[in-house]
Amino acid sequence: MRVPCILVSAARSFSLPCPAGLLRSRLLGASSIKRNMSSKRQMDHLERTASNSRQNALYPAEVCGIINESETVKRLRIAVHPDFSFKAGQWVDFFIPGVEKVGGFSMCSSPGLLQREGVIELAVKYTKHPPAHWIHTMCTLGSRVAMRVGGDFFFNPSPSDPSVDLLLVAGGVGINPLYSILLHMTDLLHLNHASGGRDYSIGSTHLCYSAKNTQELLFKSSIMEACQEFPDKLSCDFYVTQQSTDVDPHLQPFVNRGRITEAELRTRVDPQRTLCYLCGPPPMIEAISKTLMDLGLPKDRIIFEKWW
Repeated sequence: MRVPCILVSAARSFSLPCPAGLLRSRLLGASSIKRNMSSKRQMDHLERTASNSRQNALYPAEVCGIINESETVKRLRIAVHPDFSFKAGQWVDFFIPGVEKVGGFSMCSSPGLLQREGVIELAVKYTKHPPAHWIHTMCTLGSRVAMRVGGDFFFNPSPSDPSVDLLLVAGGVGINPLYSILLHMTDLLHLNHASGGRDYSIGSTHLCYSAKNTQELLFKSSIMEACQEFPDKLSCDFYVTQQSTDVDPHLQPFVNRGRITEAELRTRVDPQRTLCYLCGPPPMIEAISKTLMDLGLPKDRIIFEKWW
């Protein structure tokens, strides 16, 4: 794909207030979690991420594709400046001309797609928050925005790194950064296949993904296809908590009714090898984190990001 010339000629950075998109942290102590959850005022995106790492450059970008990923989620395909880069799992500060509030959205595409086609993808759920509302009601092909990459929640192994087994746990639209990580693992597996296994030492990756119903399970078809392509390396389980209709036959082998259970997590946790990434609503993250620690997984092997 050719990047529009407007993106190449635009200024590479702007002087704007320090920004970003969502809260990520290593597992916090109980008192810190309680303070986060007891705050009655919902913090702005930039406030929530003020302490997060972020790039200095703010890059121009242009919307080049829009699809309805579900009844409540739009997926944007965005052409970016040639110097734009990110790690799987990171987010962008999303600046919209004429909209005062800054959005914060995780990439749901892989760094490999950016390298191959010069685009990234974002999946945004409808809310009345101005940036999300603009995406659902005013964004069109050709809309121009600006983005800055940030976040400490990412998976970016080097060829020399020892292998780990990834456990990815997602709730709702918390799937976005984990899907980026899953796609990145798929890209690394393709690289290893092409090189005869000489590039990366790759362990297994298992995804536990919970949503209200199968309609709200984003990217489910491509997730299943990736697991079927690399059955010895990738696997997934979907969980639906409010399914009122029969599950489609092709989904049934992957779908469980109810919440993610301790028994399921126990089968996926090896305290010596497992590295867990969690993203979803704060109550879910806190419950899953406690369960993982009860199962013996060290705190420094639990990495999470909370979306409000």
